[in-house]
Amino acid sequence: MTRLWFMGSGAFAARCLTHLSASLPPGISLERVITGNPTRAGRGLRETVSRVEETALALGLPLERTGPLSENEPLLKAVTTSPPDAIFVVDFAQLIREPFLNAPRWGCLNIHPSLLPRWRGAAPVQRALMSGDAETGATVFRLVPEMDAGPILRQVSVPVGLTATASELYEKLSLGGSQIALEGVQYLLNTPNNMFHFLKKQDNDAATYAPKIGKAEGEVSWEWDALRIHNVVRALDASFGAFAAVRGARLKMWKTLPCEGAGGAEENVGRVLRFSDGFPVVGCGGGALRLDEVQAEGKKRVGGNEWARGLRLKEGDVL
Repeated sequence: MTRLWFMGSGAFAARCLTHLSASLPPGISLERVITGNPTRAGRGLRETVSRVEETALALGLPLERTGPLSENEPLLKAVTTSPPDAIFVVDFAQLIREPFLNAPRWGCLNIHPSLLPRWRGAAPVQRALMSGDAETGATVFRLVPEMDAGPILRQVSVPVGLTATASELYEKLSLGGSQIALEGVQYLLNTPNNMFHFLKKQDNDAATYAPKIGKAEGEVSWEWDALRIHNVVRALDASFGAFAAVRGARLKMWKTLPCEGAGGAEENVGRVLRFSDGFPVVGCGGGALRLDEVQAEGKKRVGGNEWARGLRLKEGDVL
């Protein structure tokens, strides 16, 4: 029996865990699911469990919570006395050190939502969208002490269309990444003891980095090119959202679409140029942007057409 452990906490990890558990072939066991301790946040400091914990419990998988791995004596003993064949580490929010790093026969394998070495770091999907990448993907690689720099076991690419959002890409990449992860395990099972000679070394000179997104990066300006604004909107749809100043208040934008328009002319920046099926089309520093789904401060998310009717917007109005 091939024994696997899974370490993860966040939403991407939870998606991967779902796909992995649904596709495990005979002879491969998901022996442990390890996640972080609950956190406390919000009013009353309510306890919140990780997304991986929610998923593991729903799937009936063996779950263990942990604080810092270096202080978890039972887990340290287990990984040294009876190590698994591999540990999948996905969106875990802890740095993996010895003995976890190399005690398993195949080490720790990470499912990362980018085509490494592009977009190493915490926010690869968002950075790919913000940069307007036409392609992204998922990479399964062996962990090393340096961040996201280990040798590659498998990769799968995914095209990024104009309307693709972070939410959609996370789902596609969790599915694709999980599939190639299991393919990689099957391949390792059928290779000799020097199974890692075939891993592809990353080109460190080609590496780009994806630092965590700060909330200030959600603010956009009508003076920007419409495509630039759109890229930020779709990059942040799975988190806190992009926003612009509209009549002295914040307007969050959840869905937009770049359009042809008389953008670039100073008098048209931030002006409602026309309506498309009831949705306002706003002039930008380059091109125009249709507002498909928005959220005014203190309000719920609504279609841009409903929001425009509520404000009685008309062609020529300046936001």
